[in-house]
Amino acid sequence: MPEFDNLPTYESVREAADLLHPVVVRTPLLESYALNEKLGARLFLKCETLQHTGSFKFRGAYNALARLTSAQQAAGVIAYSSGNHAQGVALAAKMLGIPATILMPEDSPKIKLANTRGYGATVITFNRYTEVREEIGEKIARAENLTLIKPYDNFFVISGQGTVGIEVAEQLSTHNIKADICVAPAGGGGLVAGTALALNELSKQTDIYTAEPEFFEDTSRSLKAGKRIANEGGHKSICDAIVTPIPGEMTFEINRSLLKGGLVVSDDETKAAVRAAFHYFKCVIEPGGAVALAALLTGKVDITGKTVVAIASGGNVDPDLYSDTLKERDQ
Repeated sequence: MPEFDNLPTYESVREAADLLHPVVVRTPLLESYALNEKLGARLFLKCETLQHTGSFKFRGAYNALARLTSAQQAAGVIAYSSGNHAQGVALAAKMLGIPATILMPEDSPKIKLANTRGYGATVITFNRYTEVREEIGEKIARAENLTLIKPYDNFFVISGQGTVGIEVAEQLSTHNIKADICVAPAGGGGLVAGTALALNELSKQTDIYTAEPEFFEDTSRSLKAGKRIANEGGHKSICDAIVTPIPGEMTFEINRSLLKGGLVVSDDETKAAVRAAFHYFKCVIEPGGAVALAALLTGKVDITGKTVVAIASGGNVDPDLYSDTLKERDQ
């Protein structure tokens, strides 16, 4: 396990919250009485689907870009992403006047590719199944003197994502309650790591879990093993936003000490959660953003009589996939 001299802390998350306060959306924490009655629990949905760019990723991206030196900002940045970090970096760069190049899989949802270009970024595509984005990104960064903004293994990115956890704790406090369980989707683990830093300070009794798609549960298996374990190749998932190959180094160092465990859901269970979000909350969630809700709806952890939070991390779903998913029926 690598040693880190400088990992994010609750204090760095709080500093990010102060910086981001004027620019981020304080996204709603929704509750459905009909769903609560069905579940025998009190479930809140944190709708980062309504964040700028339709994803929590804007938080970390803006926090990271705002911390760059003037020379780094003038030279520009590069990021690699399946779409949500791409859009977050692209918009943050536009707001801060920073040139941005984004490396994206060629099979990214069209809406994510179009939105990233729409924010003014230069988009370069690659084949996610035959090429390694980290190698391509680092090569371009060196050649063009760009600052690489990693999607999760970045001090300021993790700190920015953690502001979701601060908001959850503060919003629940208006009900004079604290969560027994909080579940967050995990790709590289930046959202859940930052959220865990916040809740470990503000709501110590809350058990925090990751949720991941089947065959891409690298964080879940790594937590059990006590070390980073990569996913096996040869699988696909509709959860394009979170099909990363292995947990981040910085994120796993945080997550292995603060998380209760990892939960795993199938694509069919995720689709059912997308439908449930539409039905009970009128909330559009992309598959990768719905896995936390899916884990709670399908009893991957016992929530009977408890107060639980599912973070809906993004809403950038392909319209055709969303329409087809809504047309399907739950078993």
